[in-house]
Amino acid sequence: MMSMTCHNLEFGRTGFDFAACGCSSRASYHRYSLKNYSKGVYRSVRRGHGSRKLTCCRRDVAPCRVYSTKTSETLLNGVAPGPPPVIDVKQDSRSPISPANLFQVVAEDLLSLNKNLKSIVGAENPVLMSAAEQIFGAGGKRMRPALVFLVSRATAEIVGLKEPTTEQRRLAEIIEMIHTASLIHDDVIDESDMRRGKETVHQLYGTRVAVLAGDFMFAQSSWYLANLENLEVIKLISQVIKDFASGEIKQASSLFDCDIQLEEYLIKSFYKTASLLAASTKGAAIFSRVDSDISEKMYMYGKNLGLSFQVVDDILDFTQSAEQLGKPAGSDLAKGNLTAPVIFALEKEPKLRELIETEFCEMGSLDEAIELVKSCGGIERAQELAKEKAALAIQNLQCLPNGAYRLALEEMVKYNLERID
Repeated sequence: MMSMTCHNLEFGRTGFDFAACGCSSRASYHRYSLKNYSKGVYRSVRRGHGSRKLTCCRRDVAPCRVYSTKTSETLLNGVAPGPPPVIDVKQDSRSPISPANLFQVVAEDLLSLNKNLKSIVGAENPVLMSAAEQIFGAGGKRMRPALVFLVSRATAEIVGLKEPTTEQRRLAEIIEMIHTASLIHDDVIDESDMRRGKETVHQLYGTRVAVLAGDFMFAQSSWYLANLENLEVIKLISQVIKDFASGEIKQASSLFDCDIQLEEYLIKSFYKTASLLAASTKGAAIFSRVDSDISEKMYMYGKNLGLSFQVVDDILDFTQSAEQLGKPAGSDLAKGNLTAPVIFALEKEPKLRELIETEFCEMGSLDEAIELVKSCGGIERAQELAKEKAALAIQNLQCLPNGAYRLALEEMVKYNLERID
């Protein structure tokens, strides 16, 4: 069994365990390099074809260590030793899974959440309230608060509770506020004009209001978080907000960098996506007051599910149409954000490196690069990675009692894979 730990990767964060997140055994750990961060120099980074800006590359990054271990990883990873099982989303003839069906068992919880969301944002500033209503009103699957309710109810069965606690309901609202704030800021950074079929906040109200609206929602969620008066959960969720910024910095400092390794991509994906899911599921378990090993397994479930979701999203950026995506296909690649399919394809196709390093300055070069990613097996290998993470997520649920809530959590994993089936 091989395990890897990267120490002090981000602002004093204590290690990121790749064995815990279930990295592919085919991943080239021995090639791992953080050269862009360890050089400790400022370098130019292009965003799309626009102007350059300087970003600081970290000096204080300790090297990765690969070591063998014979001890059981059950407690560390929340799964039993050995390779994860293969998930077959076609195992029966049932119709595709839908979020509406998945969340049916917590439908009343989500209905209550939707009624509370706008009111807890506050009405002190009409402009900020209007900005918040714009994105809340755009809908969305409410996946993150649904996970809070599902884990809350599943773990409540272990300790004999019948309903989610007041703290768990407030946690679900806080999580959705944090997620919404991150979307507002992401749209500013990505210069996106549409979100869920509606104009983005910065498109309607301008960048200044959008940034302030996101800041306001982060601050408001932090106030409600503090009022939960649970230090463990406060530290857990506060880390997520820091992770969002860390993920954006990592992404901005590696644009068009063909030497980026899979491990770096996974760290960035954890910061940007999986961190919030992991904190959501663990926080819910903590408020059920279950044993710490169960809370940790819920963290690992959220983490592996989040990584699988991000990989699937990155695959869809190449396989879906602009109409399906709501943005041009291959938009991440066009901006220099190299994701799992590209990283895998770069291992086989030198021509792809040449195209990326020119930043697609020639007509048709982006389309050519997209076709190379598809033809070199980048999509298929990324699909395998998404399935490995998904299998680990399902293993993390083995500590929960059988029932409708555990089944819904398992179906969530399969729903994600069906998006690329």
